[in-house]
Amino acid sequence: MRKAWHLCLVASLVGLLSFVNPAPLSAADDTKETDRVRNAGKVAKEIMDIPDDIPQDLIDKADCVIVLPSVLKAAFIVGASYGRGVMTCRSGDNFRGPWGPPSMMALEGGSFGLQIGGQATDFVLLVMNERGASAILSSKVKLGADASAAAGPVGRTAEAATDVTLRAEVLTYSRARGLFAGVSLEGSTLRPDNEANERLYGKKVDAKDIVLHRAVPMPPSARLLISTLTKHSPHRAK
Repeated sequence: MRKAWHLCLVASLVGLLSFVNPAPLSAADDTKETDRVRNAGKVAKEIMDIPDDIPQDLIDKADCVIVLPSVLKAAFIVGASYGRGVMTCRSGDNFRGPWGPPSMMALEGGSFGLQIGGQATDFVLLVMNERGASAILSSKVKLGADASAAAGPVGRTAEAATDVTLRAEVLTYSRARGLFAGVSLEGSTLRPDNEANERLYGKKVDAKDIVLHRAVPMPPSARLLISTLTKHSPHRAK
């Protein structure tokens, strides 16, 4: 009886110590980031497969693509929006190479709360030049101020060469309740989510090194996203 009591006491102490000081999770144990990357791939595929989506010439001219799946916002509260997603760019110094590994990104605040209401919305952003890409990958960027932004035109054969789209560094789109359209995200901010990058890749690594310099291997969770972008735009237009 006494031996059994001692064994029970030891087991209880071990359980208590495990609760107080649990073993750290490895990158593979934290599935939140991998799920987010997979969801970004699903959103990209669904949007690219619809007839009237992003004009082909704009996709082909884009240096980078940002996909933010299921961004949630409080109804009628401007600035209450918050979402996570990924950013991937064409590799190489001149953005002429294949699509590279994604960096986790965060979208915060902005003036679009009243436009969309209290629902989950998917966002797709095209980064159209090196200046915009470098700014977004380096620090927090306010769309419309630090980087010029505009609602993107839709339709595969739509005339995209307007003054607004030609000048914009970032073109923004949304999908909510089955409706895909250009949407203004001016006033919202984008920033690299370095903590999420560390969890996804298992080490500290700079967002710019991930996206532009391939400092880490492509995660398996990004296969659908990268294959979708490669299928629809394998090469950047000159």
